[in-house]
Formats: sequence, structure tokens, C-alpha cells
Amino acid sequence: MFTLSQIMSKNTDVRVVGAELYFLPVTTRVPLKFGPETLTSVTCARVRLRVCDAGGRMAEGWGETPLSVQWVWPGNLSYVERHERLKCFCHQLTVAWASWGLAGHPLEVGLDFQTECLQSLWRAENQGIEPERAMPWLAALVCCSAFDLALHDAYGRLHQRDIYDLYGADFMTRDLGDFLQPSQDSQVCFKGKYPSEFLIHPASKTLAAWHLVGGLDPLSASELTGNEPSDGHPILLEDWIERDGLTCLKIKLRGTDSGWDWDRLERVGEIAVRRQIRWLTADFNCTVMDPEYVNALLDRLRMDLPAVSSRILYVEQPFPYELSEHPIDVHSVSERKPLFLDESAHDWRQVRLGRSLGWTGVALKTCKTQSGAILSACWAKAHGMALMVQDLTNPMLAQIPHVRLAAHVGTIMGVETNAMQFYPEASRPESLVHPGLYQRRGGVVDLGSLGGSGFGYREDEIERELPAPAAVAGD
Repeated sequence: MFTLSQIMSKNTDVRVVGAELYFLPVTTRVPLKFGPETLTSVTCARVRLRVCDAGGRMAEGWGETPLSVQWVWPGNLSYVERHERLKCFCHQLTVAWASWGLAGHPLEVGLDFQTECLQSLWRAENQGIEPERAMPWLAALVCCSAFDLALHDAYGRLHQRDIYDLYGADFMTRDLGDFLQPSQDSQVCFKGKYPSEFLIHPASKTLAAWHLVGGLDPLSASELTGNEPSDGHPILLEDWIERDGLTCLKIKLRGTDSGWDWDRLERVGEIAVRRQIRWLTADFNCTVMDPEYVNALLDRLRMDLPAVSSRILYVEQPFPYELSEHPIDVHSVSERKPLFLDESAHDWRQVRLGRSLGWTGVALKTCKTQSGAILSACWAKAHGMALMVQDLTNPMLAQIPHVRLAAHVGTIMGVETNAMQFYPEASRPESLVHPGLYQRRGGVVDLGSLGGSGFGYREDEIERELPAPAAVAGD
């Protein structure tokens, strides 16, 4: 076991000394389709970490992530098995984080934890079981992300600073050259550079809000069944556009049924043109195997529906999750429209591989850890790749680091934010403190209420009663 003097090289460094895990169940008001599966409920993992510095000063921070089973772990295993294994893995992480012992800046500690401890736990989780029952690395990252977010928040609180002010040389021992390797075809050099050089200061206080048009969402009154919720929130797409002043729509497609996908693009596109929507994006959720499937749809749009085609800002992750297992050359797609990695962008190495295959942008998510998202953003921006920040239908506290990442990395257009569509009541206590973050008005979300240190949660003002901890470790 290391002593503090051995593991700390800056007096600003911290180590984790305690962890608490909470599970918060949430039920959707309407179903959300992910590729071949449908989400009707989710468990949010909320974490409180305690940290201390070399002088014995202590602080605590919070992180939260939806354990979105269908997104992080697609496959034929039962939902119950996948859900329970994710929760059990979070239990293991509670103990692992509290006993980790190493110290440093949160980005350094977070990345070291992923490389050394998370990898080991993930391999142990999958040891001796059939490949079809193995937990994906993406699922392990999502479980870890709540802890990683809490570490960044705690660090900011200890130093009584906004966390986005603390990603420079004054606080980090290692520079980007210690973490990142440039593409061989570039002149990029990361030595002597820090994340702060790739972040936006000051960040915008408002962001354009992307609305998700799910595969099961009704587009016209004729599709209503009478079983829709009557809770004061819209059901039909045009009612959402009218109420929230939307200008950006993300269209979920199947990727396995070109006729259905064309019909969906045509119908949503017609609404978009009529209601003066500025931007559209198409999300295939990793179900496509052949680039020609996407190319054919894009070419047909350009020829038959040019007003819709011109609104397609980018295409999101049509192809399978694991790039190394499915190294599909996608240059033909990105020649037509910008093509963004999402599920595949586990870390900067995958972003580098994606770029070599023809991907031109990266959709970041805080659910893959704040540490990893920051590094991926730096690598992508240094290599001229565009960025987006995509939602995991983040409610409650999870919404705050999500929108803050979008504001500080600089996206191609705003931020996807759809928790208010699928479980608006889940965030009611938070919305009383941050009303502009949990509703979209005038087509934007407003970050102006955030303040204080860390991520600026102001959680002491949020009247939310937490359940008993699911796991506690450390002092």
C-alpha cells in the first residue's frame, strides 16, 4: 500500500477514501426503442465519493448515470440477467474505488483506474463464461462513469472551483502527451499540451436542444391508440415542436428495413420542412453491416427530397459497436454526410481507428466517463474531427455534467437532451432549482442556474430523498 507522500506529486492531488452507491429506478412515460429492443424503465446509479488531499482536507462529490441496459449491452440475454449483472458490477466498483489508493488529478486517477482496475474487474466478470453472455466493455464503462464523474465533482469542490477551470498545467502532473498518441498521418503533437487548451472558455449558457424522434413515436393523430399518457406533456411530434420551439430533430431508424427507414425519413422530413426545423440527423443504432445501405438512403434523399437532405447535419453510428471486430471502410458514407462515432467511441484509441476507416466526427457521452470524454475530445479536435454530445436520456443529476460537457468541448450544434420526453417527472426536484435544464424553451436548454464548485449541481438545494445506499465502502 502506497503512502500519501509516495503517490502524490502535487499538493492539489486527491485520492478516494470512501464511496456510496444508490440505485434510483425510473419508469418511462412512453417507450423508447433502441435498435431491436425497447426501453420502458431504467435504473440510475448515483454515487457519492469522498476524497482527501495530502493535507487531510476532505470533500465529497456526486456522479450519476442511467444503466441503460438495451444500449450498453445489446443481445439475446434476458433483460433481467443483464440488469442484475450491471448492478452487481456497480457494487464491485464501489469497493474498488474506495480501496484504489492512488492519487492525482481526477483525469489522471480516472484513466489509471480504467486501465488497471476496471480492466481487471471486467476480465474477471467475463472469465469462464460463454462469449454470448460476456459483458461488453461499453457496459463496464457506463457502470464506472458515475464514480468517475463523482471524482471530478469532488475535486472541484475540494478546491472550491468549477471543475472546468482545473484541466490545465497548474493542476495536472501529466500532460496530454502522456495519454494520447497522434495519428501517424498527422503533424499533431500532444507533448506539453493540456485539456484546457481544447476547451471553450467562457462556455455558452444556452445550447440548442436536439429532440429524439423514437421509432415508436406517433407522428400523426391517426397513429394514437388511446393508451397514451395524459400528463400535460405532448405526444405528437408537431406538438413537441410547437411547445418547445424545437429546431433540431434526431430520427431513430431501424437499419435493417430500408422501406421502413425511408418512410420514416420522408414523414419526419416533411414535418421538418413544414415546421422550419433547421437540422436533422439519422441514427441507425449500430444495426447496419453494409455502407451501401446508408448510401442508398442518402442518395435517394438528395435526389427525391433535397429539402430534407440539406437538413441532414450528420449521420450517427450505423455500423456495429466494436470497430476492431468490424473494421468497415466507411469513406463512401462520410463523402456524402459527416459520419459520427457514438457507441464505438469507447476512448481515443477507438476514435483514432475510426478516423482511419473514414469516420469524420465523434459523439461524446459522459456515460463513458468524464475522463475518457475529455481525452477523446482533445484527440478529435487536434485531428480536425467534429464533435457532438449525445444523450443517454439523462435525468436528475446526470443531466448536468452532460450539458456541461457539450458547452465546454464545442459541438457541431447544441446537445441532444431527451429525458424531458421520456421521463420528465423523474427530474422534478432538480427542475425546481434548474428549470432551464429540465425543459426546452425556444429550442434551447439554459445552463444559467448552475453555479458553485465542481459541476455546479447545487444539490444541497434539491429536495430529493434518496433510498438507503446499495453499497458503502471506505472510511
